Amino acid sequence: MAAIAEKLSVRAPEDWGVQPVPVERRALRPFDFAVLWGDLAVSLLVMVAGTLLVPGLGTRQALAVIVIGTALGTVLLALAGMIGTNTGVPTMVALRAPFGVRGSYLASGLNILQLVGWAALEIIIMSQAAEALSDEYLGFHGYYFWIAFFGVIGTLMAMGGPVLVVRQWLQKFGVWVVIGASAWLTWHLIDAYDFGEIWRRGGEGGYPNFFQGIDLVIALPVSWLPLVCDYNRFGRRAGSAAFGTFIGYAIANAWFFTIGVLYAQALGTEPGDIRGFISALVTMLFPMTLGWMALIVLLVGETDEAFANIYSTAVSIQNLASKLKVWSLALAVGIVATIAAANLDLIGYETFLLLIGGVFVPVFGILLADYFVLRAGDYAIDDLYRPAGAYWYTGGLNPVAIVVWLGGFFVYAFAGQPPWLLDHLDFISWVPTWATHIGGTIPAFIFSFVAYLVGAWLVSLRMKPAPITAVEPEAGVPG
Repeated sequence: MAAIAEKLSVRAPEDWGVQPVPVERRALRPFDFAVLWGDLAVSLLVMVAGTLLVPGLGTRQALAVIVIGTALGTVLLALAGMIGTNTGVPTMVALRAPFGVRGSYLASGLNILQLVGWAALEIIIMSQAAEALSDEYLGFHGYYFWIAFFGVIGTLMAMGGPVLVVRQWLQKFGVWVVIGASAWLTWHLIDAYDFGEIWRRGGEGGYPNFFQGIDLVIALPVSWLPLVCDYNRFGRRAGSAAFGTFIGYAIANAWFFTIGVLYAQALGTEPGDIRGFISALVTMLFPMTLGWMALIVLLVGETDEAFANIYSTAVSIQNLASKLKVWSLALAVGIVATIAAANLDLIGYETFLLLIGGVFVPVFGILLADYFVLRAGDYAIDDLYRPAGAYWYTGGLNPVAIVVWLGGFFVYAFAGQPPWLLDHLDFISWVPTWATHIGGTIPAFIFSFVAYLVGAWLVSLRMKPAPITAVEPEAGVPG
């Protein structure tokens, strides 16, 4: 009886908070990360992001942008994930090293805001698709019912934690049915429409151009940068975890961006009309049994994105208040995200993506420069938690990192991202027009990476004590 009771007992998920995960508890393998990050990239919101590339870009241009943007963004994701695997700490704690213990609180606050926004957007997109399906099939709208339903599912998954979700949900069921549904959607697109005509279709010009399109694609993997160490800290080896992360995310992200572009071209929906795109997609697929089944599968698969955003919001809050438990924080965050979803819409999704890029690309340019170059891949883990330790700097803040972060954001803005931002920054009206059409991600990353290294070098020179020179004794005075 005792054995039966033990099997039936519900065990609370492990909660390491913001403390390093012990090496013996880092259980995830490369395949686990390929499954996790591949499934996180499979999303209706990624499809929707793909629709923003056309008709400004032609089909072939858009696909080239997808390949380049996915490769660049996913390399950053995998490299940042290596820091989590090597140190065992979540992302916001890793940022204590370059920004200072208190400086990481700034990034945590912004991350909390963007993750609650992402969780709400995921709930909204699932609810809109579920509403369209239930309206067609059952004559039942129930938009707010679906918001509550998906909010509860995402919250419960977040309370369970990443190891449980990956091992018990994604590997055993979630990822396989999602792959099947994605394959069917791709096959139907090629089978039902004139793919040759879609392939040859040129762009109409305007926004986005080629480089601005790359920014839009990079924005999706960049949006996961503040979360990546929260999950990759459970990896056994940094190199293999990074490989699994790159392969899983890159394939799925490129695939769903491409599906979004092609379906937008096939359905002829207006750019930025997210609800219109979803409605047109549901209307087209609904008469086919496999069509609405594929959409239901994608809705079920979308829940892991809501889970990840809710869970990582809780971890980011723990960076500010480490004594709180992740499951209780996840519950509170899930409630807030669900309420936000009931009161928001998807207007401004493109701007939201671009602002995320502007804020977090410089942050991770600084982190990667600090970890891989300045510190040679070696952080003093204990000092990440110690006031007046190696990462305390000036009152807990590293002024160099803060200044470079702000400068990186302005470099992103100078490059015209988001497009309306320059209109509100009159004092930089001197920026030449050509510079506002080159995309902001690559210039902002290069600037923050290089400027941080230069700034740290200059500070080290200033703080280095002057060499003591020997003084020759005067004649007749003993040396």
